[in-house]
Amino acid sequence: MEPLFVNKEKIAMLLPMKECIEVMEKMFRSLAAGECLQPLRNIMKLPGNSGLLGMMPGHADKLGVMGIKVISVFHANKEAGFPSHQGIVMLFDAKNGQPLMLFDALEITAIRTAAASAVATKLLSRENSPILAIIGSGEQAKRHIEAMLLVRNIKKINLWSRNEKNAKHLVNELSDEYNLPIHINKNVEQAVEHADIICTVTASKEPVVMGDWIATGTHINAVGSSTASSRELDTTAIVRSKLFTDRYESLFNEGGDFLIPKKEGAVTDEHVKAEIGEVLSGTKKGRENNEEITVFKSLGIAAEDIFSAYHIYQKIKL
Repeated sequence: MEPLFVNKEKIAMLLPMKECIEVMEKMFRSLAAGECLQPLRNIMKLPGNSGLLGMMPGHADKLGVMGIKVISVFHANKEAGFPSHQGIVMLFDAKNGQPLMLFDALEITAIRTAAASAVATKLLSRENSPILAIIGSGEQAKRHIEAMLLVRNIKKINLWSRNEKNAKHLVNELSDEYNLPIHINKNVEQAVEHADIICTVTASKEPVVMGDWIATGTHINAVGSSTASSRELDTTAIVRSKLFTDRYESLFNEGGDFLIPKKEGAVTDEHVKAEIGEVLSGTKKGRENNEEITVFKSLGIAAEDIFSAYHIYQKIKL
């Protein structure tokens, strides 16, 4: 029997954000308990820098499954009217290697990335955090707003984007959905200076948020960068913060937000306080007072895709 392909519409229906947050909590706990095999992602760049193929494999022992996400990135596609990112998640039975199901990778990634940030926000932000700043205006900006509203009582959203047209479109779309003020700010400093929670969801290779702009007590989800040479936060922001991550090995190999300050000599490996799963399981401390600045550096890992895919698979199988 050929494995079923689950499209984005069905994924959106079977993996609502609230459920995915719960799935990500289970995933982080399992990862911290050593129950997941999680190699680093492998990226194959094509000749002439025309595109790349990214591969993220993993194994979830407790679920009895393994899987891989394969993503192609061709930025020139936008001019031809095609998506720049395309891909699939493949789920296999870990006992016999049988392919179980295929999934649209972009929809799973969009939901699980924001859900992982929501888990970190629930753990690390102050309970009273009414002002949310979103830096960026793409798919992850929209998803992070949805996710943050599920874990904190947000009263106001500040938004900044290099693409003003995208920002206005996002505000118009969200204004119909959420009954709260959403402001487009003229610059990043204005957007973040009074924020309780900041989500950076950009494609920037250089810092967009400076540490001197961040108020004490703020929590930051740094999501956009996943390479050693790119970052969204400057060195001061990292130095001022307690730093947490999804997975140590990913951070120490792919997390430019940490690796660049480390290379400058501003921080050492000891600056990284914990994986989110360790905070969830109580083996490491999270926020300890209302004055601390906390940063969750999200790299995105295959375990997030596998646990999400398995959740959908179980629903369809039933």
